[in-house]
Amino acid sequence: MLRCEYTLPGRTPVDQPGRFVLGEVIYGLEDAAPLIRDEIPVLGSHMAADPSEVRTERWTVDQPIRGTGTDNGLVYSFTDDFLFCAGYIPEQGLFTEATREAYTAVFDLVERLGYPSIFRMWNLIGRINADNSEGLEVYRDFCRGRAQAFELYAAQGEDMPSATGIGSRGQGVAFYFLASRSAARVNIENARQIPAYNYPEQYGPKPPSFARATYLATGDQGLGTGALYISGTAGILGHETVHADDLDKQCRVALENIEYLISRRNLSGHGVPRGYELADVTQVKVYVRHREDMPAVRAACEEAFPNPMDIAYFNVDICRSDLLVEIEGVIA
Repeated sequence: MLRCEYTLPGRTPVDQPGRFVLGEVIYGLEDAAPLIRDEIPVLGSHMAADPSEVRTERWTVDQPIRGTGTDNGLVYSFTDDFLFCAGYIPEQGLFTEATREAYTAVFDLVERLGYPSIFRMWNLIGRINADNSEGLEVYRDFCRGRAQAFELYAAQGEDMPSATGIGSRGQGVAFYFLASRSAARVNIENARQIPAYNYPEQYGPKPPSFARATYLATGDQGLGTGALYISGTAGILGHETVHADDLDKQCRVALENIEYLISRRNLSGHGVPRGYELADVTQVKVYVRHREDMPAVRAACEEAFPNPMDIAYFNVDICRSDLLVEIEGVIA
């Protein structure tokens, strides 16, 4: 069983009997290149505005680690069933080629190691709404390179896993992902939203490459038991941002989008024979564009999700300049 835990500022992660650390991501006060530390892949990204926001995201498993290594700038660790991998694309004037090369290295690695089923990805993008050296928004520049890499590997829209593409306070692009050797995987879309990979050209030369969520089966009961990885979700209906100047309404739409996404009505349409409620969502990360909006977003999220200690908040930019808040989580 794969598990995610947050470590709060000033606290040392506690080792648990029978649990093995697959990887760590520090949502911290500075960027830190991916490395292997104490036989654990570690990635750092400048996501926190002050020390109180720092979180260490720790992925643990109930299987022994079978290998750890580096490859083409990537750091990784794997068990019999799971792979964790992280990398970094340095700041540059144009990101398309570097992103394509980084994602190509990712696909080469998972193919070579035998973990073909990537089920969750994160991309923490510095200057996400700024222009590159050609006047194209950095996020759209990144999406172009990512899409080209997916195309090289003949990945169609329905093959794309859940993902988050969010701003960071640092430079370049820090990214990490989880992959499985053989577990059944179902990528989930949301009838309230057009699949991101089908967005019209007004959002850039290539659309974003991700699913709204991914369900990963666990155990031996087919799709009857599993974990649901919810992509970064915002106030978008169809393909359009709604309530661009109204934080409360935009936050409510984001929560309603998640609520429908994880519902039995939506999941059953993808062959997953179960449903969830917002109260089932844990390991929530909330991204808020304007610092003055943090209290209102915090109040809304603490009402929606059961455990405030399970929610991490970050004051960063979001993939569209008119989006004010984005929310992700895990149901396991």
